[in-house]
Amino acid sequence: MASSTDPKSDQEYGKGAPPPPQPRPDAPAVVNYFAVDVALRVLLFAAAVTGVVVIVTSDQTKWVPSINGGINGFGYRKAKFNHSPAFIYYVVAMSIAGLYALITILASISVLFKPSFQTKLLLHLAFLDVLILGIVASATGSAGGVAYVGLKGNKHVGWIKVCSTYDKFCQHLAGSLAVSLFACVLLVFLTWLSIFSLHARIHKY
Repeated sequence: MASSTDPKSDQEYGKGAPPPPQPRPDAPAVVNYFAVDVALRVLLFAAAVTGVVVIVTSDQTKWVPSINGGINGFGYRKAKFNHSPAFIYYVVAMSIAGLYALITILASISVLFKPSFQTKLLLHLAFLDVLILGIVASATGSAGGVAYVGLKGNKHVGWIKVCSTYDKFCQHLAGSLAVSLFACVLLVFLTWLSIFSLHARIHKY
């Protein structure tokens, strides 16, 4: 018995049928920078703790002319960081930076095992890193200004140099300020890293 199928009808049906779906190319893998992030935050924590320890151990006592009289107008006077509001603010700011670094180290390590939270954490870190950078930079600038007056004095208003007398105190200040500048650089890198990681994840989609 002859087949009732029309070859011409089959060809027309084939022309009108939609093409089979093509396999979707795999999205490019996103490089995970959280290991670098953790390493930079460990350095930030070490820098913050070092900066605080160096300045709080800067006490120095000298036999100098005393404004309160004393034997022949001389007396023992101590130089301490808490004698200046700028240095107190500096210690508080660096302590905040150290605590922040410790918390974010733990957060960054935790998301290594929970990748679904990485994008959200990156967004929070990008904002918080900028905030901590502003705090540390302002504290470094204010403390550095006071330290410069102690080193050079100001002849226009009669402020004398004190670093020629309190040499150990000023050396501790210089070391602590150098560490805080390093912490500022680390925070800049951390901000860039968070923004770059977010950009890579957005570009993926």
